[in-house]
Amino acid sequence: MISGIGIDIVELDRIRNIYAKQSKFVDRILTEKEKAVFFTLSEERKIEYLAGRFATKEAFSKAMGTGLGSHLSFLDIETEKDESGKPFIAKPVKEGVHLSISHSKEYAVAQVVIEKKIK
Repeated sequence: MISGIGIDIVELDRIRNIYAKQSKFVDRILTEKEKAVFFTLSEERKIEYLAGRFATKEAFSKAMGTGLGSHLSFLDIETEKDESGKPFIAKPVKEGVHLSISHSKEYAVAQVVIEKKIK
C-alpha cells in the first residue's frame, strides 16, 4: 500500500545561479556524506547532482506529507547509491522508500514513493 508520493522538478540554471552566488548553499542542502561525493565531480556534474538532491529532498518531504520546515530539513534527508549506482534515501527512513532521479539539459526531477507495509 502506498502511503505517500512526492515529485519535484528544478531548473539547473536556478541551482547554478544560487551556487555561484552563495557557496554556503551546498552546506544547506547536502549532508557531509553527500558533500564528499559532490566535491569529486566536474563543475557541470556538480550542478546536476546538487539539483537532483534538492529535488529529491523536496519530493521526499512531500511524500512524507510534512514539506520542508520545522518537522524536516534538507539535512535530515540523505541519499546514497547502491552497488549498481541506483540512488536511494538512506535517512531518515530507508525501508519502503523508492526514489527516481532524472536530469535533462535544463531540469532535474525526482520522484519518491513511500510504501506502508501491510501487516
